[in-house]
Amino acid sequence: MKTIGHIGKYFLMMWVVLSRPDKFSIFWKRIFNEIQLIGINSIFIVALMSTFMGAVIALQTASNIDNPLLPDYTVGYITQSSTILEFSPTIISLILAGKVGSNVSSEIGTMRVTEQIDALEIMGVNSLSFLVLPKVVAAVFFFPILVIFSMALSLIGGWIALVVSGLLTTETYILGIRSFFEVYNVFYALTKTVVFGFLIVSIASYYGYYTKGGALDVGKSSTQAVVSSSIAILIANFILTQLMLL
Repeated sequence: MKTIGHIGKYFLMMWVVLSRPDKFSIFWKRIFNEIQLIGINSIFIVALMSTFMGAVIALQTASNIDNPLLPDYTVGYITQSSTILEFSPTIISLILAGKVGSNVSSEIGTMRVTEQIDALEIMGVNSLSFLVLPKVVAAVFFFPILVIFSMALSLIGGWIALVVSGLLTTETYILGIRSFFEVYNVFYALTKTVVFGFLIVSIASYYGYYTKGGALDVGKSSTQAVVSSSIAILIANFILTQLMLL
């Protein structure tokens, strides 16, 4: 029952969040600030994880293909399909749920316990739209860019690992990447990423906005936000795969 109550409260919050902003000049300025905080500040961790993730996928694939009937370019194809379909959109989103989700929840939670949100409401500002909507828009816009960046770096990481280890040549790896490539898979991955970005920021904002107590409770809200958004990502991933691929 408590979970159902949270879900209902979350949808009511999002109904208010998605209302028309009071001043578009301030709204756009806050979007660019949030793109910096949510997106650009996450580039390093995305680049690091993606490069090593692609390298590991390629090396494991190359070392486990023993069947002589399988052509060598299969390594490139499996690395490409695994990266685009699942690893970049889902794993990177789970990582961002930990980084971005905890930051968003702690930021809004701190504003709540220090009564800054109450001050905004006293001044007649729609605090939910003012605080949460720019974060949601920034995540929905910039997360797909991060995932495209992740896909490219994963494939580059796989290429570096294979060439350095001597397991595959550059020409064979590129042939595998180009073989059976489907543009729809990229569309599917980016669609998932948009949904995941929305879930991460909105759920983190929910836990931060309704924080009660002091600094210790802000930390608890951040933890709950990361756990809940990670679970939501896994459930959404399953549903979207059923709808878009099967």
